[in-house]
Amino acid sequence: MADLEQRYRALSRQFHPDYFYNAPAAERRASLEQSSYLNDAYRTLKNPISRIEYLLQLEGMGPKGPEQASKQVPPALLEEVFALNEELDEIRGMRQSGAPAESWTLRLERARTPIEAKRADHEAQLQELSTRWDSAVDDGERRTILQSLRERFLERNYINNLLAGIERELVADT
Repeated sequence: MADLEQRYRALSRQFHPDYFYNAPAAERRASLEQSSYLNDAYRTLKNPISRIEYLLQLEGMGPKGPEQASKQVPPALLEEVFALNEELDEIRGMRQSGAPAESWTLRLERARTPIEAKRADHEAQLQELSTRWDSAVDDGERRTILQSLRERFLERNYINNLLAGIERELVADT
């Protein structure tokens, strides 16, 4: 991150439009365009998740579309997904039968806790894998790390979808 910041600052000074105010129009436009690309790249690389997503795309292992994570349940999450879906069905039944809101919201909160813990675990795994990727030299090791990054990234997206489903249930009657 320190290297990224340093390079960004150096390139910003080189391409910033303020340094081209007396330049011909074509150079001013080029400066604006380069500065815009630089800012986009910096935002992408500075955010750990967008950096991983970009890396996966760059290596041809990125998600094929935004809905890819929700099409197939990652094998590591099958049990949690099954249990959560059963719990959500029961909660919907409670709500439809007129159960007090505090009873089913409490169950939703309890259902959310292990999923949030899994998300925190995945965030830590993504961070650890990113650090390993940055220091890996061997192509075989990098490929293994990249595959693990892809799996954790897709699982992370699925976990976020599960949490979004819980949130939808919480606000469904409000």
